[in-house]
Amino acid sequence: MRVLLIVPAYNEEANIERVVQTIVDYAAQETAYQLDYIIINDGSTDNTAAICRERGFHTIHLVQNLGIGGAVQTGYLLANRKGYDAAVQFDGDGQHDIHSLSALLEPIMRDECDFVIGSRFLGTGEFRSTQMRRVGIRFLTGRIRLCSGCRLTDPTSGFRAANRRAIAFLSNRYPVDYPEPESIISLSKCMFRIQEAPVNMFERSGGTSSISPWKSVYYMFKVSLAILCTGFQRKRRVS
Repeated sequence: MRVLLIVPAYNEEANIERVVQTIVDYAAQETAYQLDYIIINDGSTDNTAAICRERGFHTIHLVQNLGIGGAVQTGYLLANRKGYDAAVQFDGDGQHDIHSLSALLEPIMRDECDFVIGSRFLGTGEFRSTQMRRVGIRFLTGRIRLCSGCRLTDPTSGFRAANRRAIAFLSNRYPVDYPEPESIISLSKCMFRIQEAPVNMFERSGGTSSISPWKSVYYMFKVSLAILCTGFQRKRRVS
C-alpha cells in the first residue's frame, strides 16, 4: 500500500524541518505500507521555501498563497496522478502525531471506509484546543449531523486520510477556505463511507496560527452557510 502524506505549509519556518524529520524517521521504521510525503509550500513569505530547497525536501512551491483548500487539493491532485492508495493530510505546524498514522489508516486498509477523520476527542492525548474552539466544534458537529447524518466529534480536524475513490473525488472538488467541515458534507452527499479514528495531537510549538479571533467569527459564519447550502443537495453515488 502506497501512502502519500500531504503537508500544507504556510510560513512554517519554525516547524517544517522538525515535521519532515519525524516523517522520515517514522517511514524508516514502518513496514506495513510505503510512506512518501510532499510539502505544499503555499506561497510562504518567510524562509519556508528556502529551508525546503536547502534541505532537499520533496516540495511543490505554489507561486501565490491559495489557502489551505488550494494547498491540500494540490496534494490530492498529485496523489491521484501518481496512483497512491491513500493520501493523508498532515499539517506542517507540528500538531499532528505521526505515531497516530496507523490508527488513521487502519479502517482504509481493511476497506471499512473511504475517508477517515482523526479525532483528538477520541484519543488519549491531553491536548484539546481552547474552550472557544471546542464550542465552535460542537456547533459545527450539530450542523453536520443535521445536514448529513454523520455523527462526528472533531469535524475541524485536519488530520484525515482518503482512499483512492476519495482522492479522485477531492482532487476534482475541494472547498477553498477552511475546507474540513464542508468537504465532509460533500463526501457524505456522494455516498462515501466516513469514519473517525482516535489520534493524538500536540500544541503548536512555533510560528503563529493563521486563524485570528476575527477570522474565527468569519470562519463560523462562512462554514455554517456552506454546510447548509451543500446539505440541500441530493445524495448521489460517484464512481
